[in-house]
Amino acid sequence: MTKQEELQSILSELKQALPELRSIVVASTDGLPIVHDATDAPRVAAMAATALGLGKRISQTTDLGALEETIVRGNQGYFVVYAAGDKGVLAVSAPADANLGLIHLEARSYAARLAQIL
Repeated sequence: MTKQEELQSILSELKQALPELRSIVVASTDGLPIVHDATDAPRVAAMAATALGLGKRISQTTDLGALEETIVRGNQGYFVVYAAGDKGVLAVSAPADANLGLIHLEARSYAARLAQIL
């Protein structure tokens, strides 16, 4: 199985584990989409990488330790960005009534798996 196929398989598994997710994007820390199910993946990937970078800076500056995720909450949902090692980022979008705890539980595990491949 190629690296791209492995990443696509992980994305499919995550969609099965969390069917309420609106979109999933795996991107490089440079903001380039790698695998996704989003309609505007290049823009989402760039914003996710930016959010990751800003989150890391905030985490370091405020002595919070290593960044685990960055959460944006709007009145209609969540956009959560997870570090996937040093080279990647996992971004998910979910509706406001989604179970954020379950999303964290699953997505953190998938981000760790992605980090091993990237």
